[in-house]
Amino acid sequence: MTAFTHGGNGKRKVSFASPYPGKIIPLDLTELEGKIICQKDAFLCAAKGVSVGIEFSKKLGRGFFGGEGFIMQKLEGDGLAFLHAGGHIVEKELMIGEVLRVDTGCLVGFTRDVDYDIEMIKGVKNMLFSGEGLFYARLEGPGKVWIQSLPFNRLADRVMMASKNYGKGGKEEGSALGGLGNLLNGDNW
Repeated sequence: MTAFTHGGNGKRKVSFASPYPGKIIPLDLTELEGKIICQKDAFLCAAKGVSVGIEFSKKLGRGFFGGEGFIMQKLEGDGLAFLHAGGHIVEKELMIGEVLRVDTGCLVGFTRDVDYDIEMIKGVKNMLFSGEGLFYARLEGPGKVWIQSLPFNRLADRVMMASKNYGKGGKEEGSALGGLGNLLNGDNW
């Protein structure tokens, strides 16, 4: 991991940017009981006093079906840490016993007291037509949970689909006629 150290006098600044479009979530670990568990690609940077490690799952279902598997990252310490996630970010405070079920790819992170597991989606219709896969993350409070609306793999899939369809009769941004224009000019004949 790269460490930046200022060896001169006075205060200096360093800037970090996210690797793809999304939001940066600032977290003060002193306010969050000193530990956050997050998906393995969510960590962006942290101040001195924060250690980054691996959080191993003790539950077998997570490893086989959870997308993120047995291994997630843990951030521990008493400093500032910054996570990155795609799309819109929702911070949810779960009360004792409150349960939240979410697509495994949309889970960004959670505090130490949240009980995390993977469950299979119930119902044949849900399995076949939900488009979200066969499993979801089950989070039980108390604690905080951060969720993203657009995980990077979905963003990449959408960009790839758009690039494959560009100029081949796909919907073109800004065109008044869109696909009808392609039909009239003979591209789809």
